[in-house]
Amino acid sequence: MLVYNSRLIGTPILSIQASSPIGRIDSIIVDPDNLKIVAFRLSGPTISKGSNSLLDIKSIREYSDLGMIIDSTDELIADDDVVKISKILALNFDLIDLKVETKKGSKLGKVSAFTVDSNDFTVKQIIVKRPPLKAFIDPELTISCREIVEITDYKIIVKDEEKVLKRRAEKEDFIPNFVNPFRGQNLAQIEADKEEKEAN
Repeated sequence: MLVYNSRLIGTPILSIQASSPIGRIDSIIVDPDNLKIVAFRLSGPTISKGSNSLLDIKSIREYSDLGMIIDSTDELIADDDVVKISKILALNFDLIDLKVETKKGSKLGKVSAFTVDSNDFTVKQIIVKRPPLKAFIDPELTISCREIVEITDYKIIVKDEEKVLKRRAEKEDFIPNFVNPFRGQNLAQIEADKEEKEAN
C-alpha cells in the first residue's frame, strides 16, 4: 500500500510490552542512496530529546491504521547507535523542498511530498510542485522514482520532461468502454432537428 509521507507523520508507535502508545513519528529519515526509509524520529511524553528517540524500521513488527507496533521501548536507539543511520543523519538529507530538474536542465519544480510503500518503506513516487509559470498547465507532477537519474545535496535529476509528462498522460488517459445512452439520444435528436430544418 502506498502512503503519503504526511500520513506517516504523527503515526502512533504502539508497544506490545506497554500495551499502549509510547510516542509518535516526528520526522522521517531517508537514505538518499536508495530512497529507503531507515528510521523514524519519535516524540512523546516518554521520549526525551537527545536520548533514544530513533526507531529503526527493522524493529517494526507491523504497520496498520492503528499505528506501528514494536516489542518495547528497548527497540528505540540513539543517533549514534547504528553506524549506517548515524552517517545518514550526518548528511542532513531531506526530500522535501529539493529542486527537481531534467537531465537537460529543465526546472520541473520542488518536491512537496512523496509516497512510500508501507511493506518495505521504500519511496516510490515524488510529488513535485511546479514553478508559477508552469503551474497554470500542471500544478504538480507525480514522478515515479524509476525516472530518477541522480540525487545530489541540492536537487533530484530525472529523465527528460517530455518522457515524464508522456508517461503521466498515458496513466491518466481514460477512454470509457461503455456507451452513454443519454448522449446517444441527444445526438439522434440533434440529427432529427437538423434534417427537419434542411427539409423546410
